[in-house]
Amino acid sequence: MPDITLTTLQSLKLKGEKIAMLTCYDATFAQACCQAGVEVLLVGDSLGMVLQGNDSTLPVTTDELAYHTASVKRGNDGAFIIADLPFMGYATLEQTFQNAGKLMQAGAHMVKVEGAVWLAESIRLLAERGVPVCAHMGLTPQSVNILGGYKLQGRNEAQARQMRADAIALEQAGAAMIVLECVPSELAAEITQAVKVPVIGIGAGSDTDGQVLVLHDMLGLSLTGRAPKFVKNFMAGQESIQAALSAYVDEVKAVTFPSAEHGFSA
Repeated sequence: MPDITLTTLQSLKLKGEKIAMLTCYDATFAQACCQAGVEVLLVGDSLGMVLQGNDSTLPVTTDELAYHTASVKRGNDGAFIIADLPFMGYATLEQTFQNAGKLMQAGAHMVKVEGAVWLAESIRLLAERGVPVCAHMGLTPQSVNILGGYKLQGRNEAQARQMRADAIALEQAGAAMIVLECVPSELAAEITQAVKVPVIGIGAGSDTDGQVLVLHDMLGLSLTGRAPKFVKNFMAGQESIQAALSAYVDEVKAVTFPSAEHGFSA
């Protein structure tokens, strides 16, 4: 496929065509995802859980993410690569610049940070320096210890209002994409309408501009034997991993995934 850029993703939003994104950590799966038509590859700090076997994403380092980003880049064939800045990897501006630089030099086209309106200055300064930023809002797994577990965010009206306002503020600061995780489908739809940048959902209903899942989850692999409510096992009924990846892309594009059962209401 031709190289996917931010411009491509922006035009998909304008056209109303859904964006298919998956996490990816190595060259072989990067190639397989590209062949299936996945537009965006996320080198996520989820690797701390699915690759390393930790119970959270907190132990992951920038160097580990850079290593996996470089691996993904070698197998990539035209997809847009996003790399996560890890826990405490963007606590100060100096750290933010240094770590974002490492990830971009390793092959990322964008970095992702978790948080809310407090990210605005970092996002603005990164964008000014040529680093596109994705803002991850809602359930932010690096804050699991503050949130008291992995649970739905933005349930009450005040929280919902705040998240909407924060999304608009981060877009104004220069965020070029937003990821919404585990937020009520209705709120995710409102935020998607309220901003011009692509909004990618995970457990955020089908009205976002695209979807993302953790690769291992959508292939039916789980260390705990449990899967989050928003996950669908795309290996079920398929003869190969390649077919499962293609089925994911097809269902995202056709808006048959996610269905109501994969989403949350306030």
